[in-house]
Amino acid sequence: MYQPSLFNSFFLGGFECSTHRRSDGRRLDLLAATGHDRWAAHDYGVLQRHGIRSARDGLRWHLIEQVPGHYDWSSFLPMLQAAYRQGTQVIWDLCHYGWPDDIDIWRPQFVERFARFAAAAAQVVKDETDSVPFYAPVNEISFWSWAGGDEAYFNPMARGRGFELKHQLIRASIAAIEAIRDVDPRARFVQVDPAIHVTSRNDRPGPQRAAEDFRLSQFQGWDMLAGELWPGLGGAPQYLDIIGVNYYSDNQWYHEDGSTIPRDCADYRPFKGILREIWQRYKRPLLIAETGAEGDVRGDWLRYVSEQAGLAMQAGVPVEGICLYPVLDYPGWTDERHCPVGLLGFPDENGHRGVHEGLADELRLQQMRFNQANAVPHLAEALS
Repeated sequence: MYQPSLFNSFFLGGFECSTHRRSDGRRLDLLAATGHDRWAAHDYGVLQRHGIRSARDGLRWHLIEQVPGHYDWSSFLPMLQAAYRQGTQVIWDLCHYGWPDDIDIWRPQFVERFARFAAAAAQVVKDETDSVPFYAPVNEISFWSWAGGDEAYFNPMARGRGFELKHQLIRASIAAIEAIRDVDPRARFVQVDPAIHVTSRNDRPGPQRAAEDFRLSQFQGWDMLAGELWPGLGGAPQYLDIIGVNYYSDNQWYHEDGSTIPRDCADYRPFKGILREIWQRYKRPLLIAETGAEGDVRGDWLRYVSEQAGLAMQAGVPVEGICLYPVLDYPGWTDERHCPVGLLGFPDENGHRGVHEGLADELRLQQMRFNQANAVPHLAEALS
């Protein structure tokens, strides 16, 4: 069985840190909406008590660089310092759908500004900590390109420009990696995108081919970063370090109408096969960077994903961890409804959050299973 080694704990907690503008122009700030920006130290401590010593978290570029070239780290430093004091290892998202209002994302200056911001952030992290840093430069390049470039779901609210936006985000990610490595060559990078499966109910060649073409589009971002697709963007193998796989219950659907494929349906592809395909394609370590479910099925979904990850690891797939995402309940992007998805709920006036016991119980069970599975090979080595 593959032995993970990159993160301080196999199970991670992910803090929703989206900062995009909705189609109505309102900017979201999920770190503030969930109270995590205020209660970061408390949140990290609670995760530690649940055996979670690694996390995904984010910087809010639009707050940090409100004046071009001038950085105010007051929204970030308390979180960085709290994580370091608590001993929580963090993968820092640098651009989670949002950017400062004065930048035109379609212009070359976006790439240049982002690279300078990334370098400045890396210097702060280097100055404040001594651990190997982890970054997710641009979150979900493929999803962002579709949602912001083709569907006008959120910024930059365009239609028919998804591929153009994808190119721009690839350039930005590459420039950021180069800038960060100039500051700290130890840095590691997680390139996060959804893993999907798409098929057709129609068994004719045309519909099947259209569904397969859409399914294969999930690899475009990673292929561009590695220089396998559109190499003129500057991609090369060194820009594809760790692959972050985001996977939810609605990540499989029928191409004709977008309806979700149920998990008990013959058309549903086991997650272990999706992980194996990504590993065989790229030969990079994998992190299940986002996964979760809503309501009372939270524990059941974690059990499924964990079991599938374990089966993949038994076959040699290098799964380095599973990130519960979001690990906090949050207000919905479009309607601000309470989304009950987290291990922890909203904070009270003292920062205390309720625990979803069903998910907590399942997490403990899976932690024991993975700890036992990982202990057996080490025991065999010690006795040999």
